[in-house]
Amino acid sequence: MTLCEENYGVLLRLAPHLPQLQGQLRSKPEGMAELTLSIVEQSPYTTTLRLTHLLQVEAAAQHQHPSEPDALLRAYHDAEQVEVLNLRQTVLPILSHYQAPALAAKWRVNLFVSKWLGYCLHQGYRFSVRADKTAAADSHELLPSA
Repeated sequence: MTLCEENYGVLLRLAPHLPQLQGQLRSKPEGMAELTLSIVEQSPYTTTLRLTHLLQVEAAAQHQHPSEPDALLRAYHDAEQVEVLNLRQTVLPILSHYQAPALAAKWRVNLFVSKWLGYCLHQGYRFSVRADKTAAADSHELLPSA
């Protein structure tokens, strides 16, 4: 449970206005791969989202999937926790496709997401929506995709 709470805290640092976000947002710090956050479902107490690194150029050269890690997450705003619903990644030796496994496997998936969220935060990824259209020029905060 503590790991799910920590993941929620880091996710809110990446996307401070998560409960109000809609659509798809992008973030691309200079020299880094693009990270997308897509809101799948928004309700008063939860947000279901997909967080994906887009690695087209790098992946094509290495014959890897062009978007990974790719995580489907549910943020519980009242409990301040994040649950991993699905995770696709092939680089590290954890489950490549999350399928509601035993507790130990679920912990490994949450630990992977924890490390990934921390990496994204450290690299300068951020998601926010500004009314000002010039925000798209800021490499750390991009407007929702059209």
